[in-house]
Amino acid sequence: MPAKVVVGVQWGDEGKGKIIDILASRADVVVRSQGGNNAGHTVESGGEVYKLHLIPSGILYADTLCLIGCGVVVDPKVILSEIDSLAARGITCENLRIDPRAHIILPWHIELDGLSEKMRGGSEIGTTRRGIGPCYMDRAERSGIRIYDLVHPEIFAEKAKHAAILKNAVITKVYGGEAIDVDKMIEEYTQYGQRLKQYVADVSVLTYEAHSAGKNILFEGAQGTLLDLDMGTYPFVTSSHPISGGVCVGTGVGPTCIDEVIGVAKAYTTRVGKGPFPTELFDETGDLIRNRGNEFGTTTGRPRRTGWFDAVIMRHAVRVNGLTGLAINKLDTLSDVGTLKVCVAYRKQDGSILRDFPATLEELAECEPVYEEIEGFDDDLTGCRKFDELPQKCKDYIARLEELCGCPIKMVGVGPARDQNLER
Repeated sequence: MPAKVVVGVQWGDEGKGKIIDILASRADVVVRSQGGNNAGHTVESGGEVYKLHLIPSGILYADTLCLIGCGVVVDPKVILSEIDSLAARGITCENLRIDPRAHIILPWHIELDGLSEKMRGGSEIGTTRRGIGPCYMDRAERSGIRIYDLVHPEIFAEKAKHAAILKNAVITKVYGGEAIDVDKMIEEYTQYGQRLKQYVADVSVLTYEAHSAGKNILFEGAQGTLLDLDMGTYPFVTSSHPISGGVCVGTGVGPTCIDEVIGVAKAYTTRVGKGPFPTELFDETGDLIRNRGNEFGTTTGRPRRTGWFDAVIMRHAVRVNGLTGLAINKLDTLSDVGTLKVCVAYRKQDGSILRDFPATLEELAECEPVYEEIEGFDDDLTGCRKFDELPQKCKDYIARLEELCGCPIKMVGVGPARDQNLER
């Protein structure tokens, strides 16, 4: 059976939740490989809307095994809140498993995240201030505390007390903040660990066994390609690897286990937080797209920056992810916007043309978008249930995006519901 990876191919918030939900309904196993509760998937199922941050979308299907890999950073308080919230709505988490190698977010990570952003002033990165980056910093420094430690109280207490010496010194002496009460934190988080103990299992082994047994596996991504720590718009990126290669590292499986890589994009472009955005719109059209598309963050509620579709970014995403197909969401949002624009290249200050996405912010800062205009459409697309039902102008728009991106478009979204995703 195939193993699919779903990744975001812009700056995140592309509507991966809906695509993942559709594919999760056909999967035996759904695996999350990176990120933390700075990500959010909004899923509409059975007339209900679910906002998931850490737990894989497959949790909505009782027989689906849901795995959180070692590459995810887990806030124990948040994941338990999510488990309780789902239980209150009749959704069981009995099939949830968390890798013991996954690192945990502790109060000092959240505190340091906020303090460091504040100190950067006008040069802040624009993090969600949920402690994601500082937790990944400890992971890279080899001083982090993991799920295994958390569910073993004596190990957790020893490591937490040792780590707190440095963390509190940095918080108080560098940033002028208030020290974390370590004893109180240990008592609180030990209780979290005992609740989470039942969910701990080796995700690498479970995933490999499922693949060997011929089961259908879905790897779900968080954030997007342009937020990748290496391949994104550094330093305005996340602290992990949202590209397809991150799945192998964050789950503990080899690349030969993966058969398909599906990239999810919007029919336009959005991003949240600081950083470059070549096609950003600062006019009424940008406001119209934002409000009509409900472009506000699932996790933070922050209004998203909006702009025209950028084919330069998409070609970058096709290459670095090895995409086998694209899913284009929110085509309906562009109805009655007028003439549509698509960025086909960048023009540098010296007049030279770039077709490939620049490797650095400095080079990107010199670029302005080169647009191609495409005739718009004013039809209501939300009632379409097959691709062939779309008006010809919509089909022409999709066909041109396909040409510019160099990747087949296999799905087109015309609304938030599952049956508003048109498969080709």
